[in-house]
Amino acid sequence: MQRSRSIAQEPVSLKHYFTPHRRAIGATLLCAVVTVGCNLAMPLYIRWVIDGLTAGTLARPQLVHYAWQFALIALVSVLFSRFLRSVPLRISHKIEYALRNDVFDHLTRLDQAFYRSERTGDLMTRMSSDIVIIRDSIGQGLLQGMRTVVVILLASVVMAMADPQLALIMLAVFTPMVAVFFLVLRLMRRHQQELQEHVSDVSNFCQESFAGIRCLKGFALERRRNQQFHDLNAGLVRKTMRMQASRQVLWPFMAFWFNLGTILIFIVGGRKIIDGRLTLGTLTQFIQYLLYMQWPLLALSWVLSMLQRGKVSWVRVKAILEREPRIATLENGEPEPAALAASIGFGNVGVDIDGRTLLEGIDLEIPAGMTLGITGPTGSGKTLLVSLVARLLDPTRGSVSVGGRDVRQLSLARLRGMIGFAAQEPVLFSRTLEHNIGFGVAQSDAQLIGWAAEVAHLSHDVEGFPDQYQTLLGERGVTLSGGQRQRTAISRAIARRPDILILDDVLSAVDTQTEAAIMSKLRPVMAERTTLFVSHRVSTLRYADEIVVIEGGRITQRGTHEDLVRKPGYYAELDTMQQLREKLEAGP
Repeated sequence: MQRSRSIAQEPVSLKHYFTPHRRAIGATLLCAVVTVGCNLAMPLYIRWVIDGLTAGTLARPQLVHYAWQFALIALVSVLFSRFLRSVPLRISHKIEYALRNDVFDHLTRLDQAFYRSERTGDLMTRMSSDIVIIRDSIGQGLLQGMRTVVVILLASVVMAMADPQLALIMLAVFTPMVAVFFLVLRLMRRHQQELQEHVSDVSNFCQESFAGIRCLKGFALERRRNQQFHDLNAGLVRKTMRMQASRQVLWPFMAFWFNLGTILIFIVGGRKIIDGRLTLGTLTQFIQYLLYMQWPLLALSWVLSMLQRGKVSWVRVKAILEREPRIATLENGEPEPAALAASIGFGNVGVDIDGRTLLEGIDLEIPAGMTLGITGPTGSGKTLLVSLVARLLDPTRGSVSVGGRDVRQLSLARLRGMIGFAAQEPVLFSRTLEHNIGFGVAQSDAQLIGWAAEVAHLSHDVEGFPDQYQTLLGERGVTLSGGQRQRTAISRAIARRPDILILDDVLSAVDTQTEAAIMSKLRPVMAERTTLFVSHRVSTLRYADEIVVIEGGRITQRGTHEDLVRKPGYYAELDTMQQLREKLEAGP
């Protein structure tokens, strides 16, 4: 949707979502006025009938005339009341639709720094529970809120016209009630905030438990995890009950004040009738208004508590919409080149994260079509280096360029559209294998899917699946082995036919024979594009045109396979150890 862009540039407000529905909101207000007006007019006819019958001045034709008018007003009230109920609910669902789309769109544009600081369960709660609460507070709040306000305003005017003294009594009785309302609502807001945060904790706990079910079962921790959930769930019940207790106290409080007002009206009104200063019809009219106001006044506590819940949830959702991505397309006004070479450059690049220097002094020039092997100890910064090319993060110092242009001057869609990325721990979706392989392609076909699977040496495995490419994968590809998941990631990366191919240790879960088979088919594909190949295996790295060794965030060695095995250092030691391992595995 186009609204997300404007939200990122303007202060985030629910006003943006109400504005397109101005006419519908105006129609809701009109329906409320007509409905309430009709309901306030009907007691007037009751007064006329009672006073006429009491005085003996009401003739039969006049009574029939009043009856028809009464029925007509009641019919109009029913019709407009129906619209009063349906329009706000329709508006709330449309706002929910737009808001959910905007939040999802905004979340997809936020970078890794955001997701490192946020819990998945909390984000899911904001996308589901919080948005539903906002919808209900808009729908029911708009419906009952408008009706309540109109009833109180119009009824107060009509009651003052009927008898000012009785109207003042009602004002004196209900003024303290409003003050107590706002005190209780402040307490409810704090309880609602705590409740929503606890809901997020429960959601996050479940998400982590189900995602890590293998680990949980592997350590036989089901009983301990169940007890932890029991304690967490008990806390949720306690906070829910505390929230409901503060909310429900308003209902008996409202009923008490309403009954108190009714008793005072009967006492004062009855004396005025005895003294001849008030007619029975007028008192009946006044009591009818008071009864009509009963539900709006009782609903006032419910409406205000719902609005408080909606306000708390909106603050939580608003916090997401106000987070600006650190990695974004720069609006510098410079046109992008029509053609962009697949060369890559690192100019004195340094990266600091959380006060730690992870990369420093990286200088590399990688011509288009070159295959660069990258190796080094675990945690040396290899994955961090290749992530800079796709601009998953920006360097703290220096610059990264593609085709001679700083990646920060290229649109993210243009830059990442050139890249096919396969990670060591690929993320697969709970869809078919075909969907996962063709995920990065706008329109895939069976020929492209088959070719990509063949290159990754996956097609033979697929032939053994009951549904082959239509096989449904479990969450994160749990139905596949580690090697099959990595080969699916390779297939997905090359299916895009990218200009730049990044393979981040994607053969770590396959045996040496499978590795050799994959490399025999992958090498022609790599030869047609610029490739960054991260690996710990010398048998894979030897195919690279050039190899760099990264240790402690710095390039310590650089050269071809033949050059590096002759020089003392990490690469030669790695080659020696892997040769010894192969000899031991081969046996005598």
